[in-house]
Amino acid sequence: MNVSVILCTYNRSETLERALDSLSKMELPASLTWQVLIVDNNSKDQTRSVAERYCSLDSVHFRYVFEQQQGKSFALNRGIREASGEVLAFIDDDITVEPNWLYELTKPLSDGQWAGTGGRVFLPKDFSPPSWIAPEGHYSLLYILAGFDCGEDASVLSIPPIGNNMAFRREVFTKYGEFRTDLGPKPGSEIRHEDTEFGWRVMNGGDKILYVPSAVVRHAVEQNRMKKEYFLAYHFDYGRALVREKGERGKVGIIPRDLISLADRSLKMLPKKVWWWVRESDPQKRFFNKCHAWAMAGQVTELFRRLFLRAEKQSSGMAEFSH
Repeated sequence: MNVSVILCTYNRSETLERALDSLSKMELPASLTWQVLIVDNNSKDQTRSVAERYCSLDSVHFRYVFEQQQGKSFALNRGIREASGEVLAFIDDDITVEPNWLYELTKPLSDGQWAGTGGRVFLPKDFSPPSWIAPEGHYSLLYILAGFDCGEDASVLSIPPIGNNMAFRREVFTKYGEFRTDLGPKPGSEIRHEDTEFGWRVMNGGDKILYVPSAVVRHAVEQNRMKKEYFLAYHFDYGRALVREKGERGKVGIIPRDLISLADRSLKMLPKKVWWWVRESDPQKRFFNKCHAWAMAGQVTELFRRLFLRAEKQSSGMAEFSH
């Protein structure tokens, strides 16, 4: 099997070095041909020198690619186009991989039974959540820190894997397209979920993705992510991403569907979420509910934005027609 590992990076030279070091120590059978594509998304730090050092040490297995147009999805799509593998694996620049990670993640893709795979993502061994986050259960928010753990047993995924530990057969991108560039972090926007949107696209198309618990990576947790403000901003942007994922929708009679959704969310669902937040006395549950209120506020904001842009476009079209 020929596998390309796509690692997109932006201004994280220190964590990138740890990621590349772990990749250089992988234990793989000779039958697996592999190469890591380090896609530099126009970094301003020492990213290029770190990447080129690994490329000079092992030019067969490490290759540097520069993508000037900033945005995670632009970097991901550049990696897809540059990759030569029949299987494309994806990781982030702030993870470290177990020695057998790539073999375990890609082994099920040796035939056409599975469109893709998703592995297990652990947080650092010494990680301890702050007191305002429930460590487990329904009210836990630790999934925001990019962990992914569906248990000990391999199974068909009912939710998409996340982009720091997943792989797809190349033809899946021919069938379903690339990552959406209106999703994914970029300068001025932290709207994410370009990875899970693609996974939903694949699963909704009838193809299956396998959960592989033996394909393990560890995800670093930056200190700036351990603040309430980060969790609230994440949920707000998540709400916006949910609206974008659904795309443009038709009218109900003469009424735009987005207008109906905006009224439902702003007049009914958002007040309910706020009520659940303010009435809760348990600190962990209260913050959980507050985050969900922020996510609903994000949906309201994105729906209003989309209606405004549509009205502006229609107004511009009418003005051009009148001339």
